Amino acid sequence: MIAGVDEAGRGPLAGPVVAAAVILCKPRPAGLDDSKKIPEARRATLAETIRRRCHWAVGVVDVAEIDRLNIFGATMLAMTLAVEGLCAKIGCDPLQVLVDGNLTPHGRRPEWRWQARAIVGGDAIEPCISAASIVAKEHRDALMREAARVHPHYGWERNKGYGTADHLAALREHGPTPLHRRSFAPVAQLELL
Repeated sequence: MIAGVDEAGRGPLAGPVVAAAVILCKPRPAGLDDSKKIPEARRATLAETIRRRCHWAVGVVDVAEIDRLNIFGATMLAMTLAVEGLCAKIGCDPLQVLVDGNLTPHGRRPEWRWQARAIVGGDAIEPCISAASIVAKEHRDALMREAARVHPHYGWERNKGYGTADHLAALREHGPTPLHRRSFAPVAQLELL
């Protein structure tokens, strides 16, 4: 049992960082790839298939923790929470965890206990990481669509919290919400004004 782990939401100015951990089913879902390369409708369908047929869990780290830890630390925590959740669901540990990127939470989170291997570009070449990429992105996008209903000025249903021109203009006009990352430069600079 090999688990793939990936995150969504490291770069936005608002919202949580989300990681997913997935152990693929057999036969694995067709069409797995880096979530950023898959059209939105197809990605939603794939995410539903993965969640229905495979073992998976997500870890969500909120804005307060991102600001407290920094985004790297928050990402490592989200990955750890995702794998912990996966282990709780399946009742055992995976043999190995494949992590998208060049670093793993090993040695960076005291709770991390699994053998792990970082794979740069893993979301495009390792199917279990691709599946995690899809689940993480779909989960985070859904959270941001929900947040957009409460904070409609920022266009989060479209930009998912990234620093697009319309988001930055709304930030200047309306100021930051509780979901904005105050440790990120565009938000921090507004706080100083």
